[in-house]
Amino acid sequence: MPKIVDHHQYRQQLLSQCFTLFAKQGYGSITMRAIAQGLGVSTGTLYHYFDSKEQLFEQLIDYLSLQDTNECALAELSHPPALADRIRVAMEYVACHEEYFRQQDLLLAEFYRQQTPEVARQNAVTMAADERYVQALAQFLGIDDRSVLDFFLAWVSGLLHRRMLMGDQISMAEQTELIAAMVSAYWERTDRDSKSLEWTGAGGGGRGSDR
Repeated sequence: MPKIVDHHQYRQQLLSQCFTLFAKQGYGSITMRAIAQGLGVSTGTLYHYFDSKEQLFEQLIDYLSLQDTNECALAELSHPPALADRIRVAMEYVACHEEYFRQQDLLLAEFYRQQTPEVARQNAVTMAADERYVQALAQFLGIDDRSVLDFFLAWVSGLLHRRMLMGDQISMAEQTELIAAMVSAYWERTDRDSKSLEWTGAGGGGRGSDR
């Protein structure tokens, strides 16, 4: 009796193993043949599931964003009532997965470098993946101000790049305290009633207090 293959599950399995290969060789250098060899499958099998390296990479970014922002992943984080403490928890998560997030950032930059800015900004798959991270951050921090969310993500990206260059000369702990103080102070000076999400702390109801 022929073996029944769940093609969706097998595609997910292939994607789950691809990130390390891309991170090691870089988007521009790696080939579909090298990816197939790294996965232990034939090139024909790989092309059966992905039409091109570009499509494979896009689906990888989509897959990673879904894994990183699913409810189970977010439920593992503590949810303190104060905004500054929620920022500290978020940054502790970044610190624990620093190399993973840095490699993802570098791969996306390399992917975009091979396209015009206009084409890159019209990539529905990577834009949707980015939006998942923004919305997950909004939900966790209890902030619905896009400018603040974009600032936070841009700051994190910059911090990861600086630490790649300078290592522990750039203290993650010190930088975390700075961003927590900056965003909290800004939030105190804005109309939070018009910008805050209804935020429910773990095990409780109602709006969390940031004071």
